[in-house]
Amino acid sequence: MPENNKTYMVKANEFVFSFGQEEIDKADMVKKNEEEFNLIRNNRSVNAKLLNADITGKLLTVEVDGENYDLVIKDELDQMLDKMGFSTVSSKHIKEIKAPMPGLVLEVAVKEGQEVKEGDKILILEAMKMENSITIHTGATIKRIAVSSGQAVDKGQVLVELE
Repeated sequence: MPENNKTYMVKANEFVFSFGQEEIDKADMVKKNEEEFNLIRNNRSVNAKLLNADITGKLLTVEVDGENYDLVIKDELDQMLDKMGFSTVSSKHIKEIKAPMPGLVLEVAVKEGQEVKEGDKILILEAMKMENSITIHTGATIKRIAVSSGQAVDKGQVLVELE
């Protein structure tokens, strides 16, 4: 399939939609800085701020008009793997969430004993003048919270233990 015919499926919170390269090309997007963008589409201007992105770039948290959206982006290969049932195999049981970088804990969004599901915000970590939402990538129960608001953490330090 030619590169320009790719279809992307995006899940934004509970909304699911798809679009192709042609629609991307029609959108007028301006990058203001590393985390802020302006998009003009159908005579409507929208400002978006990137709050968090995983290393693959397929899981994003963005703020649009003051509302946060957790985005899951799937290209055609991801969609095919889902249809084949491979996406269910990838869920592994994790025991703890560690700090991806040194920073300052601004907010702890969970409590011990709380049930969380994939995409839920665990805490906000400030690093390099950016607020990063730390989310969970699988369902779990919070066993122990190892940090508190205002605490400085090192890269790799355990933030939350899971059951």
